[in-house]
Amino acid sequence: MTPTLALTCQLIEQPSVTPHDADCQQIMMQRLAAIGFDCREMPFGDVKNFWAVRGSDGPIFCFAGHTDVVPSGDESHWHSAPFKATIKGNYLYGRGAADMKGSLAAMVTACERFVAAHPDHKGRIAFLITSDEEGIAIDGTVKVVEQLQKENTPITWCLVGEPSSSKVTGDTIKNGRRGSLGAKLVVKGVQGHVAYPHLARNPIHEAAPALAALTAEVWDHGNAFFPATSFQISNINGGTGATNVIPGTLEVLFNFRFSTEVTEQQLRERTEVILQQHGLDYEIHWALSGQPFLTGCGALVDATVAAIRDVTGLDTELSTAGGTSDGRFIAPTGAQVVELGPVNATIHKIDENTHIGELEQLSQVYERILQTLLA
Repeated sequence: MTPTLALTCQLIEQPSVTPHDADCQQIMMQRLAAIGFDCREMPFGDVKNFWAVRGSDGPIFCFAGHTDVVPSGDESHWHSAPFKATIKGNYLYGRGAADMKGSLAAMVTACERFVAAHPDHKGRIAFLITSDEEGIAIDGTVKVVEQLQKENTPITWCLVGEPSSSKVTGDTIKNGRRGSLGAKLVVKGVQGHVAYPHLARNPIHEAAPALAALTAEVWDHGNAFFPATSFQISNINGGTGATNVIPGTLEVLFNFRFSTEVTEQQLRERTEVILQQHGLDYEIHWALSGQPFLTGCGALVDATVAAIRDVTGLDTELSTAGGTSDGRFIAPTGAQVVELGPVNATIHKIDENTHIGELEQLSQVYERILQTLLA
C-alpha cells in the first residue's frame, strides 16, 4: 500500500460528516509538522480549520481543501460501509474517496516527497483546510482568508483539491467558477374561498406570468470561459393544503448561476423590474453565495497544464462548469486559483470511489507543480 493510498484510507475511516472533522486535521497536521510545517489551528464557531506554512518569505503556494463530507445516507444501500476504506480491484470505496480525502492525502504525500528533494525550496508552501465546505460554509475558508488578509499574508497561487476530472484524473481542471445568487420571493395575495374568487386575490395566478418572464429572460450570452447565466426555480410553496382555499401568499426559491458578463446588482435590478412590470405585491430576500471568478493563463495554470501532461500524457481542458467551491473566497484576494482533483462521477453518491492508480498520479501531478513553481 503506497503512502497516498494508506493516508486516504486513514482519512476515510474518520466519520467527518459536515461540519465535524473527526480528527482528520490532526492526522494531516502531524504529517506536515514532521516535514517542517508550522501548523496553526484556526477554529471559528464549531468549525475546525487549520493553516500550515513551510518557509518564511516569498510567494505562497497554497493547497486548499476540506475534511468534511456529506452524509452517507442509508448505509444498508452501500456495498461496503461508507466509513470503512474498502479496496475492490483498482478502486478505493468510501465516503470522501473522491470528495476530497483522496486529494488531501495526495497533497500531503506530494509535499513529503518535494520537501525531501528540495528542503530549501523557494517561497512558501501552505495548507488551508476546513471542515465547513459541504455545509453552510460561513465559519470555514472564508473566515481563515479574512484573518490572513488582516495579517497581510497574501496567497499567490492556490490549488483546491475539488474533484474536477470528468472521465480520468487530470482531463479537466477548473480555472474559474460561476457566481451563485439565490433569492426567496414572497408574493402577497388575499386568502379566501375558491368559490368566491372576487373576495380573494390568488398570488399563484398573479405570479405565474412573472415567473414565466423570468424563465424566458436572456440574462447574457456567456463568453469564451463561461456559459450563459442560468435562472432556475428550485421550490414553490403556496396554500394551506386544502383544495377549497385560495392561498394568501406564495413563496418561490430561485437561483442564478451567473457569468462575468453580468453583475450581481444587475441581476437583482433586472429581476425586480420584471416583478414590478407584472404589478406584484411582493418581498424578496437575496443571498449571494459567491461571485464568479476566473484565473486566466499565467504561472499557475501553465504549471498545472504542464504537470498533467508530463505525468499522465493528457492535454487537460480548462472549465468553469459545475457548482461553487471555496475558491470563491480565495480568488477575490488576488490569488491565482485552480481546482484539480479526482473524477467526480461518484461524489455525493452511494458507493463513492476513486481509482487507486489515478490517486497516485494526482499526487505526482501536485509534486510536479511544486517543482515548477518553487524548486
